[in-house]
Amino acid sequence: MSTPIDTEQEFERYELREEPPYHFEPDRRDFLRTLGAGLLVVALVDREAPEADAQPRGGRRRGFGGESVPQDLGAWIHIGGDGRIEVFTGKAEVGQNIRTSLAQAVAEELHVPVGSIRMVMADTARTPYDRGTFGSRTTPTMSPQLRRAAAAAREALVDLAAERWNVDRAELSLAEGAVVRKGTNQSIRFGELTQGRSLTRTVSESASITPADRWKVSGRPTPKVDGHAFVTGAHVYTSDVRRPGMWHAKVLRSPTYHATLTSVDLSAAKAMTDVVVVRDGDFVAVAASSESQAERAIAAIRAVWKPGPAISEKTLFDDLKRPGGQQPPERAGQGGNRGNRAGLGDASGSIAEGMRAADFRFEQTYTIAYIAHAPLEPRAAVAEWTDGKLTVWTGTQRPFGVREELMRTFRIPEDRVRVIVPDTGSGYGGKHSGEAAVEAARIAREAGRPVKLVWTREEEFTRAYFRPAGVIDVRAGVRKDGTISAWEFHNHNSGPSGLDCPYRAVDKRLAFHASDSPLRQGSYRALASTANHFARESQIDELARAIGMDPLAFRLKNLDDDRMRAVLEAAAKAFGWGRKPGPDRGVGIAVGTEKGGYIATCAEVAVDRSTGRVKVVRAVSAFDCGAVVNPTHLENQVEGALVQGLGGALYEAIAFEDGKIQNPRFSKYRVPRFRDAPEIEVVLIDRKDRPSAGAGETPIVAIAPAVGSAIFDATGVRPRSMPMLPKV
Repeated sequence: MSTPIDTEQEFERYELREEPPYHFEPDRRDFLRTLGAGLLVVALVDREAPEADAQPRGGRRRGFGGESVPQDLGAWIHIGGDGRIEVFTGKAEVGQNIRTSLAQAVAEELHVPVGSIRMVMADTARTPYDRGTFGSRTTPTMSPQLRRAAAAAREALVDLAAERWNVDRAELSLAEGAVVRKGTNQSIRFGELTQGRSLTRTVSESASITPADRWKVSGRPTPKVDGHAFVTGAHVYTSDVRRPGMWHAKVLRSPTYHATLTSVDLSAAKAMTDVVVVRDGDFVAVAASSESQAERAIAAIRAVWKPGPAISEKTLFDDLKRPGGQQPPERAGQGGNRGNRAGLGDASGSIAEGMRAADFRFEQTYTIAYIAHAPLEPRAAVAEWTDGKLTVWTGTQRPFGVREELMRTFRIPEDRVRVIVPDTGSGYGGKHSGEAAVEAARIAREAGRPVKLVWTREEEFTRAYFRPAGVIDVRAGVRKDGTISAWEFHNHNSGPSGLDCPYRAVDKRLAFHASDSPLRQGSYRALASTANHFARESQIDELARAIGMDPLAFRLKNLDDDRMRAVLEAAAKAFGWGRKPGPDRGVGIAVGTEKGGYIATCAEVAVDRSTGRVKVVRAVSAFDCGAVVNPTHLENQVEGALVQGLGGALYEAIAFEDGKIQNPRFSKYRVPRFRDAPEIEVVLIDRKDRPSAGAGETPIVAIAPAVGSAIFDATGVRPRSMPMLPKV
């Protein structure tokens, strides 16, 4: 089973840990030739650079075995003789609508309508190498790269027109897919300039791109590209892909975590018509002419399993805090948290002195449950072998990473593996690894035909990885004047993202402690920021209330960051902070920063004391992610984050006992429903003086502490665990 990438530190340092016994030298020239005549903008892509998905660089890169090999030659933009504009990016569309925002970026620089651009995305045979679609990196890294590529194309087109007309470049401009001569009726379409010619330009770091305060395409509420296909059901997801002669596959799964196969009887399945049975060690699967036949075949297999360790949630939080991150011997190594490196986040002064100087002292523990990603589309893959070459269509956030998994598994070189990612029905950080792709490819090789494998909902709940559980210990002291005198914060297992404390505290200590997780875990939307913000903002609220200070005023007193203060004030104003709610109602506020964005959220809850039910009535969020690219879609991102955040805050938790997940379906795993959605207001702070940051993750971090503080305001009971209402 592949290991997901756990933290943003691991994203930055990600390298293949197992080196195959072969060397490859990627050469994309064959693909570039298939584009035909026209203007092609290319760049060299350095896979080792921290921003390899965005920055063109010179030199050479290291191959497997440590030798130096040429960099990949990546095509970014092609303008054909017919005027067709194709834009290439390794990023994947997983519902965040980057197809539209990236098309806007290119349209801005080429002065063409968004609809004239065709985005070619996440295809390892056609797009430049990309580490993956994660960490809210698409907008701050890929968008500027495509803007530079489009600017290079724009300058080349102007050069061509100036040459044809024998005029000065200053007389020319671009408009609606044509080069226009100012003050005249002369114009020439892009296709006419490139027709019959093969022209290549490289991306320049010095290319002049349009500043945000002069945007005419970006910064506007452009409709979703191909939106009609999505709402009519015409759009093709991985689970919709069909190949000639394709069969359907199912995999035999163990009933508990880490069980081993001791014996298996395949005879009944092998006796069925139109069924191929695959056995490779503990891996047992079937392929059949129909999905129903595959289900019957897998059900006919009789298997005996040796159970793995009887892991249980009853001891989870004690286990996560064991010294050195060690589990009892019988549980060691079962889940793993290899990406989460332990270490000190920040330290200054003396906690002991800070606590002595405090008028009020607190020591609290917060706990965070495992939760599932629960994507609308479970993992799916279609695999096809042709003449020793493998093509896989799969929903993943890391197509090139999945290609590497396939290369390692089947010990074949890069030029014989292609991964194509159709638009994917959400990921939330849960689709970094390629289990379904590898399984489908193994079955297809044995079946001798294309195979489709779509995980069931139960498989998605039990075989995928979870958002890490965690224990957070906080020690804090505050003076009567509202000064934070001491702040000590220890995160066990869930991760270091969002660990930093933005509030002034002379005596401070922050640390993350890795644990050996009993369940498989990996990244989730905003990583550990949701957990760390929940604990920190809940504790800040408690400090404020201890000295009788308004929670908003307390935060403003202790914050120096102007952008964080601005979102706090904007959210409070829109919410009407300071007005007293009615009986059995409470309000809360929280603020945070992550991935270059700043969020503040206010929440109002209504509590039914007779039943214990809590309804989030209203939520207002103010968000600053720099220059806004598409306000409508940005609002959608924030609203989606708030609703998803309510699930982890109030209801969602993976239950496990005796090595088995107890709630592997939506009938038992509570996610927010339509009736749970509050009235939502989003305030966007458009900072055209700041680079655009990603928006997919940051907005989720503040809703849980805001709701928790609102519950305390209504009831006097402080929630210190997520979910806060596990039985509702």
